[in-house]
Amino acid sequence: MKNHFTLLFLFLAVSLFTNCQQAQEQKQAVASITVPTSKKYTDLTALFQEWRTFENPPKKDGAPDYTAETFKKRWPVFEQLQAKLLAIDTTDWPVAQQVDWHIVWAEMNGYDFNHRILKPWERDPAFYKSLWMSRSDVPAHEGPTHHGTTEIWTYEFPLSATAKTKLLNDFKVIPVLNEQAKLNLTGNAKDLWIAGIRDIRSQSANLKKVMEYEGIKGDSELVAAIQTAITSTDGLVTWLEKEAPSKTGPSGIGKENYTWYLQNVHLVPLTWEDEVMILKRELSRAWASLKLEEHRNRKLPQMIAADSPKAYDELAEKSAKSLMTFLEDQDIVTVKDYFDPALRKHLGGFVPKETRNFFWITAHYDQRPLYSHFYHWFELARMDLTPHQSEIRKKPLLYNIFDSRNEGMATAVEEMFMQAGLYDDNPRVKEIVYIMIAQRAARGLGSLYAHANEMTMEEAGGIHSEFTPRGWMKTEKELLLFEQHLYLRQPGYGTSYITGKHLVEETLADFARLQEGSGTSFEIKSFFDGLNSIGNIPISLGRWEMTGIDADVREIVKGGRSSK
Repeated sequence: MKNHFTLLFLFLAVSLFTNCQQAQEQKQAVASITVPTSKKYTDLTALFQEWRTFENPPKKDGAPDYTAETFKKRWPVFEQLQAKLLAIDTTDWPVAQQVDWHIVWAEMNGYDFNHRILKPWERDPAFYKSLWMSRSDVPAHEGPTHHGTTEIWTYEFPLSATAKTKLLNDFKVIPVLNEQAKLNLTGNAKDLWIAGIRDIRSQSANLKKVMEYEGIKGDSELVAAIQTAITSTDGLVTWLEKEAPSKTGPSGIGKENYTWYLQNVHLVPLTWEDEVMILKRELSRAWASLKLEEHRNRKLPQMIAADSPKAYDELAEKSAKSLMTFLEDQDIVTVKDYFDPALRKHLGGFVPKETRNFFWITAHYDQRPLYSHFYHWFELARMDLTPHQSEIRKKPLLYNIFDSRNEGMATAVEEMFMQAGLYDDNPRVKEIVYIMIAQRAARGLGSLYAHANEMTMEEAGGIHSEFTPRGWMKTEKELLLFEQHLYLRQPGYGTSYITGKHLVEETLADFARLQEGSGTSFEIKSFFDGLNSIGNIPISLGRWEMTGIDADVREIVKGGRSSK
């Protein structure tokens, strides 16, 4: 055992040295590129379009090309784009335009990090999942996703002639990419490899479901394309299973890499150690607050879970109306016409007790804590219907850079709405809010230890399960596996719910303090409306734009430039 840990330490030390050396070499390479200096914002927007075009890889046999040879060939082009960005002088720009520059900077750092460290196309079989049955509740799919996905949720069945042609072309990508995966997947990340097999296997099952959609079985072309995709996917599963015993290495990226990624890509002004401290604090606070709330409510009737579809639907209707009325009548946020329809698409339905996962356990008692988290759907509706005027902010940011904003806000409002009085009619519901905070703190803490390679994914799941109150993470294991796997694939995501919440609360505090100092009356609606108008960007940038406080961001950029 001692020898095992010694070897692991040596592996991580050599890996860290190599990565730091690569980063330094890249810094020197970019610095050596001479490009004209610019002070025009239009040059930034033009560069952004050029960057986004580049970021989408070329095709190989009709599928995105993630081969090592192609990455190597394209790397000098990326360095040229980075040099162009660094040559832009934003000194006299308005804050909003400076924020846009930082978004592009962060995205380019994300590409760099994926190329040097994360390498999902080499280490992460789940990267090759092509079929997506539903839309994510955040701006883009959670975790690393390839560029040729089939988004079934965007199609209406039966298909029009145009949609059929598009779907056939989508399906043709799957077999080609599956074969490419067998060449590209050379990594040795054991947990990522084993867990990723499950994602690819589920793709085969979902393709079979699509076969049952209206208008599919009677179309020989579609049936043949789907069957080919199923056969190919099953073949990839077989290959992954055959290779699995040879995978013995760690899957986490290490503390130093984690911190660099957190700061320079997601613009979260924290370190790995900071996040451990914050999540431990939130876990303890949630447990303590839960027990105090239970004591306070000890003479009140216990909550009763919905025990039938009719009971669930009645409770859902009541909860949705309660939340929407609260937001409007209490001047929490400007309630747009699209809020109510966006929420109603996701009210859920009755789930038998024995198959409820954590979130649907809470929803069968009272849906309002979960529906508060569904603030997500308001934000996506806003993105769809009234996109931000900045070209750089209109569409989802790459590499899940939005997580501190979207997951942080959705988690923050659960408690903020509670504190503002949402549950005055039923204090018992406050207990659910604290249970949800504890669950998110526990799962995030586990993911931190997994990325530090101090725990396996399974051991991280143990923290997630054991430290969630009332045993509500022990009832249905699928959610546990999904969440810990995602957080191992996407550094910083598992913690973003709690650390993003922390940053949202910090922004609210700064905003209120500045208003108080200027003699302006504080209104919570002005805070939420202001943050909503800024768009789905890292909360550190939202804080800068709303308050003028930019020290954290400036320090990140200064450190990022000096480390590369």
